[in-house]
Amino acid sequence: MSATDATTADERILQTSPLRKLLGRPELGSVVGAIAVFVFFAFAADSFLRASSISTVLYASSTIGIMAVPVALLMIGGEFDLSAGVMVTSSALVSSMFSYQMTANVWVGVGVSLLVTLAIGAFNGFMLTRTKLPSFIITLGTFLMLTGMNLGFTKLIDGTVSTKTIADMEGFPSARDVFASTITVGGVGFKITILWWLALVAVASWILLRTRAGNWIFAVGGNQEAARAVGVPVTKTKIGLYMGVAFGAWIAGQHLLFSYDVVQSGEGVGNELTYIIAAVIGGCLITGGYGSAVGSAVGAFIFGMTSKGIVFAEWNPDWFKFFLGAMLLLATLLNAWVRKRAEATK
Repeated sequence: MSATDATTADERILQTSPLRKLLGRPELGSVVGAIAVFVFFAFAADSFLRASSISTVLYASSTIGIMAVPVALLMIGGEFDLSAGVMVTSSALVSSMFSYQMTANVWVGVGVSLLVTLAIGAFNGFMLTRTKLPSFIITLGTFLMLTGMNLGFTKLIDGTVSTKTIADMEGFPSARDVFASTITVGGVGFKITILWWLALVAVASWILLRTRAGNWIFAVGGNQEAARAVGVPVTKTKIGLYMGVAFGAWIAGQHLLFSYDVVQSGEGVGNELTYIIAAVIGGCLITGGYGSAVGSAVGAFIFGMTSKGIVFAEWNPDWFKFFLGAMLLLATLLNAWVRKRAEATK
């Protein structure tokens, strides 16, 4: 056997150490950051460690995390969606206005909203793959169209910038139980959105790590043309990813509606950046091909801890975005360092 063959054989039987596996995880940097933020606010705010405070932090994290998970998968696939924030509002508006105008059971409106929201996601993916334009341009256009439609249709149908209440309509209590109820554990109330969030993280992680579709997502994000050359269905994968974002927007939109009974048509603008920030803090690369669903969840948790920790510490909330920007930079630098270390130990 030649020296080359011997080297190849040695590489094949070489086992990866637990340390190398740990350094190779995309979410490692965000986990370290989350621990640091948790410890910091545990000392800075006396009420931070109370069960009720943890519940509040988890709720704030879940409202971001529900969208951060599919946005992370889309970023791993190499694309962005700037319409994600207003799509949440669009989903809630369709559900509310259809139910009210048709005097139908609110579940009918919920179902119609699902179909419409998925269609918006499919439109984004279809336009991206057919026009070959950057996702930034495609979804920016969708963002502007949805922003105008949300306001225009709400004023046209309801005469104001908000929808009419549907709290007294048939099916509302059961829909509220599914999307906006509170589960009491040990005398502390936890919003059901936390369960939705954890379920999405579990499903997304399974897709990424255990299915062929997960391999396709990483492949199209790493090198689209190379992926196409080996038979990866690039078009279907990207349309599916955009529809995944739309599904997350539908869940978040229904929570918004059934939490407050009415929806303000101008909500959601700017939230798309929050979802992207959570995904980036969680280890997703802007260039695609790298990241994890768990990392996006940790990024959302950091966001929740920071937003509520500042309140619990009784600091001026004007500093929130400063801390968020600082965390974004630190997390990105830490993730880059961890990735380099992982590549160096291979």
